[in-house]
Amino acid sequence: MGRETEARMKKAIEATLHEFNAVRTGRASPALLEGIVVEYYGAKTPLNQLATITAPEARMLVVQPWDKGAMKDIQKAITASNLGLNPSTDGTNLRITIPELTEERRKDLAKVVRQTAEDGRVSIRQVRRDAIDELRKQEKASDISEDESRREQTAVQKITDQYIEQVDELLAAKEEELLTI
Repeated sequence: MGRETEARMKKAIEATLHEFNAVRTGRASPALLEGIVVEYYGAKTPLNQLATITAPEARMLVVQPWDKGAMKDIQKAITASNLGLNPSTDGTNLRITIPELTEERRKDLAKVVRQTAEDGRVSIRQVRRDAIDELRKQEKASDISEDESRREQTAVQKITDQYIEQVDELLAAKEEELLTI
């Protein structure tokens, strides 16, 4: 019971962290382009399957397509994304300069990050609820004693508190990253 519950909570943390990485800060991160899908020879293909994405500088991303013929399609997909990025080409690579965020945009992104953190907390609480419901079912069916059920429920709550604290720490770090200029 405990390992499965903890594994599900870890997955919730990983999902929250993945969502945080997709939020654009003032710094360049290859994770920023993870969600971009390119129309490549009639098939929708994730960008990371068509090119190498690197961040050679703090405010620049370089996309190096493996097939030079896909350059225009990749450029079009990045421009069409809602990230507000404008790639330029040097013939073999796409260079994307990450613009400075305005104060208003930083505050909007901080709200998005707080909502993502709350979604993560809700996921963790749902895992807790499922685990406690299962313990109560086992107690009702006389598979475990009432004392054992209470002990397990207390353990589940401790694990829940730890993971919610992790989400709060991730949120604090991401907000600081967003709000520093």
